[in-house]
Amino acid sequence: MAQMEEIKGSYTTADKVKRGVLGFFLNALMIIFSASCIFPLIWMFYSSLKTKRVFNADIIGLPTEPTFSNYIKIMTNQDYHIGQSMMASIRTTVLSLFFIVLFGFIVGYILSRIKFKGNRILYVMFLMGMLIPVHSLLVPIYVVFNKTGLGNQWFTLIIPYVAFGLPMAVFLVEGFIKAIPVELEEAAAIDGSSFTRTLFSIILPVAKPILVTIAIIQVFSCWNEFSFALVLIKDVRLQTVPLAMTMFKGQFASDYPKIMSAMLTTMAPIVVLYFIFSKQIIKGMVAGAVKG
Repeated sequence: MAQMEEIKGSYTTADKVKRGVLGFFLNALMIIFSASCIFPLIWMFYSSLKTKRVFNADIIGLPTEPTFSNYIKIMTNQDYHIGQSMMASIRTTVLSLFFIVLFGFIVGYILSRIKFKGNRILYVMFLMGMLIPVHSLLVPIYVVFNKTGLGNQWFTLIIPYVAFGLPMAVFLVEGFIKAIPVELEEAAAIDGSSFTRTLFSIILPVAKPILVTIAIIQVFSCWNEFSFALVLIKDVRLQTVPLAMTMFKGQFASDYPKIMSAMLTTMAPIVVLYFIFSKQIIKGMVAGAVKG
């Protein structure tokens, strides 16, 4: 009996050692993976503190004499239009996000709760919007916008951004609303609540997690979008951040420290936004995955 307990004890110890070694290697692997993701950002930051000559002489090395001159130049030099481009991107992203969330919520609720002729057809049409490659529509949209005078305006990019953002928003909201008990709306109707008040005072707060999820996806999508901005916008004053990045690339050479300074500057609003709403982002992602 004592021998069996000894064997059992030795087996347990060996098992613990094995699990400890396995855990160590898994943690080490995760640390290496995390470092590989973080290092490019660190490299971009300290490279932006170099001059072009120092960067070309040593790409990986740390700057011997750090300088913020690149940041000052990109913000003060009118040829780069970084500040103007950031304002254009903020305006386009905020307005696009507002309309996507608003219309996505209303349409998703209607398709989920109200049964009418053509309900499923309309829903399938929205789903088809998720399947059509965006780049296949660049030429038709360019022709239509030029013919109608919608191109090269401050509101030009809002139209395609909302159009291509709505299908996913409707799909997520429709699935989430189905999981909300109908009794909430029935109780509100008994208490005399109107359709509009029920929609925005009762259902909207409950659907907040999925709306946060949609907002996260669309903020990054609108802020980083390049193809439509390149095709539909010609006026330098209306260029968004991705287009402004092309101003730093020359025909024969590129000023990489300035490019990295501009990239970090334009990334800053999104990064700050992420850290401010990190808890809501995680809750929204989890709720969207479970309910949607």
